[in-house]
Amino acid sequence: MKSISRRTLLRALPLAGVALAACAAPPPAAAPAATTAPAAAAPAGNMDALIAAAKAEGELNTIALPHDWANYGEVIETFKAKYGIKINEINPDAGSADELEAIKANKDNKGPQAPDVIDVGFAFGPQAKADGLIQAYKVSTWDTIPDNLKDAEGFWYGDYYGVLTFEYNKSVVTSEPKDWADLLKPEFKGQVALAGDPRVSSQAINAVYAAGLASGGSVDDAAPGLEFFKKLNEAGNFVPVIAKPATIAKGETPVSIRWDYNALANRDATAGNPEIGVVVPASGVLAGVYVQGISAYAPHPNAAKLWMEFLYSDEGQLLWLKGYAHPIRYNDLVKRDVIPADLAAKLPPADSYAKAVFPTLDQLTASKKVITEGWDKTVGANVQ
Repeated sequence: MKSISRRTLLRALPLAGVALAACAAPPPAAAPAATTAPAAAAPAGNMDALIAAAKAEGELNTIALPHDWANYGEVIETFKAKYGIKINEINPDAGSADELEAIKANKDNKGPQAPDVIDVGFAFGPQAKADGLIQAYKVSTWDTIPDNLKDAEGFWYGDYYGVLTFEYNKSVVTSEPKDWADLLKPEFKGQVALAGDPRVSSQAINAVYAAGLASGGSVDDAAPGLEFFKKLNEAGNFVPVIAKPATIAKGETPVSIRWDYNALANRDATAGNPEIGVVVPASGVLAGVYVQGISAYAPHPNAAKLWMEFLYSDEGQLLWLKGYAHPIRYNDLVKRDVIPADLAAKLPPADSYAKAVFPTLDQLTASKKVITEGWDKTVGANVQ
C-alpha cells in the first residue's frame, strides 16, 4: 500500500478487517416493539410525512456531540435551520459508555435528558443492540453504506471514521513527536494527555489500543497499550486531564492524542493562536469507525429518524467531510462526483494513511474489555 489514495483506502475497508459477518451481535433484550423487527429502507416518497411528524414533535435530544467534533456545530445548526426543530444537547463531552448509560437511566423519561440518538464507537453499537437500547431504522441512502459497516437489520450503522494523531501546541512543545516512543522521552514530561477517560471514552480506548500496536502488541493483543501508558505515567509524562481545545491552547495538555478530524479542525479554529501541529504517528496508525443509532425509548422517534436522514444525505455527509471526518458514504460521493474540489484539496496527504489498521468488530470488542477493565490496575491514573 505505497501510494494509496483516500478513495482507495475507503474501498479497502472490506479487506482491512471491519467484517460484520464475523461479529454478529446477539439478539436484543426485551425492549419496545419498534426494536424487534428489521427495518426497511425509508422510501423517498415518505419524507414529507416524516418531516411533518418530526416537526410536530418539535424537539430532538442529542448526546455527546461537541461542536468541534467532526464539524457537529455546523451539522446541528444546519439541521435546526432546515427543519425548525429544537435540539437539546445533553452532555457534549460524554463518552460512548455514558451514552448507553443515559438511555438506560432515562427509559421512562420523556424529557430533555433522555437521548433520542447516539453516536458511539464501533464496538458500542452491537452492545447497544444486545442490551435492547436501540431500535431499527434504515435511511433512504441505506444501500450506499458499506455492508460491513452496518447492522444488517438496521439497528446501528457507521457514520464516519478517522485515524488517531498527535495534536500539539507548538508554543509549548519544542520537539515534534513523530511516533509513540517519542512520547516517553524526558522532553515530554507533564505534557501528554488523552482526549477522554479510557474507561468509558471510545477515543481514549482506541488511543491506548494504538499505542499497543506500536509497542509490540497487535490487533489481537491490547495489553501492551496499557503497559505503554503505565511507563508514560511512571515517567511523569502523562497528564490525567481530559484534553480539549481549551486545555491544549492553555498548555495544560500540550500534547493530545485525538482523532485526526478533531485535531485538524482545532488547528484551523485556532488560526495560529496558538499554532497547532498535527502528526499521524509513524507506527500504530489506528483507524476508528463511529456508528449511529436511535434509542429504543426515544422521546421524539420521528425527529430522530429525520436526523438520521439528514446525516446520511449528501448534505450531511459533506458537512462531516468539511470537518475532516471521512463520511461512511465517501465512496458513493466520489463515484457521483459530488465532493467540491476545494473541500477535497483540504484533506491531509494520502500517504499519511497508508499504514492505517482497521480492527474487526470482534477485535475492538475484545480490546475494549482489556483496556477498560485493566486501566486502573495497570496504569492507575484517574483521568478526568
